[in-house]
Amino acid sequence: MTSKVDPEVRHEAENSKAWPFQEARRILQRLERQKDRDPDRPVLFETGYGPSGLPHIGTFGEVARTQMVRHALETLADVKTRLICFSDDMDALRKVPDNVPNPELLEANLGKPLTQVPDPFGTHESFGAHNNARLRAFLDRFGFEYDFASSTEYYTSGRFDAALLRMLEKFDEVMAIMLPTLREERRKTYSPFLPIHPETGIVMQVPVEEVNLDAGTIVWRDPETGKAYETPVTGGRCKLQWKPDWAMRWYALGVDYEMAGKDLIDSVKVGQKICRLLGGMPPENFIYELFLDEKGQKISKSKGNGLTIEEWLRYGTSESLQLFMFNKPKAAKRLYFDVIPQNVDDYYSHLRKYPEQDIKQKLANPVWHIHRGTPPKVDMPITFALLLNLVSASHSEDKEILWGFIRRYAPGTSPQTHPEVDRLVEFAINYYEDFVKPSRKFRAPTEEERAALEDLEVRLGKLSADADAEAIQNVVYDVGKTHGFEPLRNWFRALYEVLLGQPQGPRFGSFVALYGIDETRRMIRDALEGRQG
Repeated sequence: MTSKVDPEVRHEAENSKAWPFQEARRILQRLERQKDRDPDRPVLFETGYGPSGLPHIGTFGEVARTQMVRHALETLADVKTRLICFSDDMDALRKVPDNVPNPELLEANLGKPLTQVPDPFGTHESFGAHNNARLRAFLDRFGFEYDFASSTEYYTSGRFDAALLRMLEKFDEVMAIMLPTLREERRKTYSPFLPIHPETGIVMQVPVEEVNLDAGTIVWRDPETGKAYETPVTGGRCKLQWKPDWAMRWYALGVDYEMAGKDLIDSVKVGQKICRLLGGMPPENFIYELFLDEKGQKISKSKGNGLTIEEWLRYGTSESLQLFMFNKPKAAKRLYFDVIPQNVDDYYSHLRKYPEQDIKQKLANPVWHIHRGTPPKVDMPITFALLLNLVSASHSEDKEILWGFIRRYAPGTSPQTHPEVDRLVEFAINYYEDFVKPSRKFRAPTEEERAALEDLEVRLGKLSADADAEAIQNVVYDVGKTHGFEPLRNWFRALYEVLLGQPQGPRFGSFVALYGIDETRRMIRDALEGRQG
């Protein structure tokens, strides 16, 4: 896909420090080195997916980030591009994931290619097909332009045959690259080729006894029966171990760019060596840091310890998820529920600033990359953090009641005129129900805090009913200073812990303006009498 790019935008992009542009410039340098490259050949981006477990946000993050680099490249140069999302669905099922139904169905088919394992969910022809569909459905929801590729289809259709025969030709040299990377015990049985057992359908991890280059076959022996088999390496009757497979794919398809997590640095280096050995040019690789769960452990598809795609979208916008992926890809980040509200508000903050920025600033703004250069215009008169506190203070999950507060705070707004706000109201209700409500911990005020709250209640009563957030905030500040809170943030922490049962929140003046002065005074009186929540 190519598009007309404003010359001024392209000029600024050439010097932009935003990481997608830095990556795009690396790809341009690669193209310059390929003197004999067909100018009509698209720049090929690839992302890989191991469908042994359900898709998680890490999988999506790789596609989202790759798309950002792809768009940056198209901004820098008039080049055709293509993205392949490749599923390793011919891999053997090695263990039963913890988070699937009917585990006994998978247990009975361990060792078979994922596309030959029955679907424990009962919705698709195989477990691999089920997980592929889950990935594709999610990527489609984001409007990504990609070509889905199935390892099983590529192997069985013969699309990899020439590359597999090349790998067979280089068998000994591939072994020389791989063996030093393996433990001593593993070396005894290792082969880059994994034959599919013609009788059991199991992907066999066995040593190769003989390589017949002219016939394009390998000879191996079933360790259970001792029977020898001669199997062609083509036509889907063998597959490759994953590291040689990755390299073969780069070589066979001519992949120009692929990302990988930090845990795969050594695998990338091995893949690059094998790709060069086969006669290919390894892709430009971008190494990103890993996502961690709330305990600081790497998230895992099989463990199910990370956020699922559906979970993020229950509590936050799709754009906030893309913002999370854009920010600092080379820094390890914790990926759990608490990060969602901040990313929601940060996204709208970036969007609000965008129209007033110059071109250089716009190209550094995450929303330019999230929306492929055309961010929408959205009026957001209220923050997600404020909405969360509104739901918490009002004890209401009724959207119409919540909209009553919002209309008073921002006259002229409605679900029809501000659908983005309406979306956030739903997210706020979900987030409050699942996380805030079960974990709220109110505490009684100290004597110092009690005196300040009594003073605040009286002084709020002296304000006009339509006092704005700034006027209210000034009163709150003054009360805190008058009662000697040092530092002043201790006063605001007390307000949220005593009144809302949580340690932090947005500007208290804005909250009062939204919730209402009379309602806030009533909440303060309830807290002073021990009736919080």
